[in-house]
Amino acid sequence: MKNFLATCILLLATLSGGPAMAAQKGPLVLCAASLQESMNAVADAWAKSGHPRPVLSFAGSSALARQAATGAPADLFVSADEAWMDYLDQQGKIVPGSRTTFLGNHLVLIVPASVKGHLTLKPGVNLARLIGDRRIAMAAYDSVPAGKYGKAALESLGIWDAVRPRVAQAENVRAAMALVERGAAPFGIVYATDAAASPKVRVAGVFPDNSHPPIRYPVARLKASTNPEAEAFRRFLIGRAAPIFRRFGFATR
Repeated sequence: MKNFLATCILLLATLSGGPAMAAQKGPLVLCAASLQESMNAVADAWAKSGHPRPVLSFAGSSALARQAATGAPADLFVSADEAWMDYLDQQGKIVPGSRTTFLGNHLVLIVPASVKGHLTLKPGVNLARLIGDRRIAMAAYDSVPAGKYGKAALESLGIWDAVRPRVAQAENVRAAMALVERGAAPFGIVYATDAAASPKVRVAGVFPDNSHPPIRYPVARLKASTNPEAEAFRRFLIGRAAPIFRRFGFATR
């Protein structure tokens, strides 16, 4: 009779979302928007090895960092630049010693897939003339990493002041690419990995790496983390997951 009652109690706890269900939930990871395909592939690989699949939340690094700063109950943060990780560090929100920079990327100019031609992106290139009275899409250039890298690149080439009035700002790099995919903007500035993920756009030019700060992705565990798998998944990201990220075009350390 005691065994029967114990079994019933365990069953009720499981059905009601008690500890047995909670143990099956993977860590919540706040991920830069440019990581969608690669992080999903990494999460799938982690799950196939017998772990609960991580819960992935994608957005601009700036929006995610602000969420984490206000106490969002997340476990890991993966930023598309060092600045937003610095911000969280200064806010005292990341676990000391858990921060690692593990990925790199490149910045490109995209056009709709049907548009031909290539543009050499060098100082003085007349991009403003090509844009004309249309728009060039990029992530918000005062806050989102892809936008900040894009602004720096255009400034380095000496064409920012001419191009700025034609910029259509988006909330993140994928939203900027969507404007080009839909034909709402004939040009866009995104990461090389974003362009590779969409059959609707193609690369029309590559910004020199020395035209903008190095594109680096750090990961860190958040102090708000309560998931016992968080640290193990962080180590997986910076270690055995490297071949997966390289398959999607990222540079790995």
